[in-house]
Parts: sequence; C-alpha cells; structure tokens
Amino acid sequence: QVQLVESGGGTVQAGGSLRLSCAASGRTFSSYAMGWFRQAPGKERELVAAISWSGGMIYYPDSVKGRFTISRDNARSTVYLQMNSLKPEDTAVYHCAAETRSPWYAGPGKEYDYWGQGTQVTVSS
Repeated sequence: QVQLVESGGGTVQAGGSLRLSCAASGRTFSSYAMGWFRQAPGKERELVAAISWSGGMIYYPDSVKGRFTISRDNARSTVYLQMNSLKPEDTAVYHCAAETRSPWYAGPGKEYDYWGQGTQVTVSS
C-alpha cells in the first residue's frame, strides 16, 4: 500500500508560480515511477509530468514543457511540481500518482495504481 498526500495548491495570478508537493508513505519510494496529473471541469485527465525512480528520466507534454518542472527527493519520499508562468488554462485539480510496478512510466492514468486526493490550482487572469 502507498499513501500519497498533495499540498501546495492555491490561487495565483497569471504569470505567477506555485510549487506542489506530494509526500508518499508505505513502500520504498525510490523504487517506483511517479506522475502528476490534472483534471479541469468537463475535461479529460491529463498527464502533466512524469519522473522515473531516480529522476533520470522525465516527461512533459507540450502544454507545460518549459514552464513546469518535476523533481523528487527520495530521502524525503516526496515528489514536487514547480509550476512557473502559470496560465488560466492551467486551472485544475492536480493529483500525484504512483506506478509502483515500474521504475519508469509516463502513460495513461489508468495504469497508475495509487493516487493522492488532489489539490486545487486556480490561475486568475
């Protein structure tokens, strides 16, 4: 079992920054892949960043590339999402997710086996 708890969401003006954190517990954090997803009302869930067990492999979709940075601290069992140059279209609930069966994964959310409860990010124009 893995428990994931996100923090760091909030409301920010367009162009601003936020850093999300996701603290994991339960299994050896350094052995599995992590991802950040977002879902806005009426839209499909979107993978916005993924990171391998060591941090050596990272994925971003074009929608956030150059603005978002994912990182992890295995000693603290925490993954981060630094979001800069935020836009109103980034408004969504952000979830972290764990794919504990693989050291690297950047695919559909249905393959991730543990999820956090989500944190709201609102970007005002």
